[in-house]
Amino acid sequence: MPIDLNHSSGARYEPGTSLSAAVNAHVDAALLARHRLQVPRDYLGASRIGEPCSRRLAYEYAHAPEDPDRAFTGQTLRIFAAGHVFEDLTIEWLRTAGFDLRTRRRDGGQFGFETAGGRIKGHIDGVIIGGPDIGIPWPALFEHKALKAKSWSDVVKRGVELSKPVYYAQLQIYMAYMELETALFTCLNKDTQELHHERVDLVPHAAQALSDKAAGIIRAVEAHECPARIAANPDFHVCRFCPFHSTCWETRP
Repeated sequence: MPIDLNHSSGARYEPGTSLSAAVNAHVDAALLARHRLQVPRDYLGASRIGEPCSRRLAYEYAHAPEDPDRAFTGQTLRIFAAGHVFEDLTIEWLRTAGFDLRTRRRDGGQFGFETAGGRIKGHIDGVIIGGPDIGIPWPALFEHKALKAKSWSDVVKRGVELSKPVYYAQLQIYMAYMELETALFTCLNKDTQELHHERVDLVPHAAQALSDKAAGIIRAVEAHECPARIAANPDFHVCRFCPFHSTCWETRP
C-alpha cells in the first residue's frame, strides 16, 4: 500500500529536508494509516472517567471529530507504543523478583470488566496474586505508567492521588469492578528507568461517584444532550489542550 504523505495524512515531509525528517515522515504516515484502520471504541473507557471535563468525555464517547490540528500524530502513537514496551519490561522485572503477576486470562484474553450493557468497559494491566511480603495484601490490582522525569518526580513527591488524579480515578474504578481492595501502582521514569511503587486502597464512595459520573455522561449522549463545560473561558488550562476545543467553544452553546 503506498504511503500517504498528503497534508491530511498527519505526516509532513518537504523536499530538501533532512534524512531524518524524510524517514520519519514515512514512519509516521504508516503508523497513522494503521491507526485509522482500528475500529473505534463503542464504549466509554474506564481509564478515562477521571478526566475532569465531562463534556470532553461525552465527545469521546460520541466519536465527535477532533480538531484537525489536535488529532493524534505519529509521535503520539510512538509514545503509546513505547509505554507498552516499558510496561512489559517492568512486568518481567517484577516476576523475576518473585511477584506472581498475571496479565492474561487462561484463554489469552486481557483481564477486564464491562457494565451498563457494555457501554462502560475497562482492561487492567494485571493482578498480583502473590509475592514477597511488602505490606500489601494479595491479590492486588497492578497498574503501570511510564512517565517523563519531571512528571515521575511529582508522583514520587506528592503521590498519585494529588499528582495524577486521572490515574487515581482509574485505579478506583478498576478496583471496584474487579472486586479488589488494594492496588500496586508502579511508574517508571523513562529517562532513568527508576521505579516508584505506591499502595493505593479502594475508596468505595470515590469509586461510586466515578461510576455515577460515567453513567450520567452516557445518558446525556444518548439523550442528545451535552454536559456543561468545565470552565467559562476557552483559555482555561484544561480547555487549551483539549482535542475538541473548536467543537466545544465555536459550535456549541
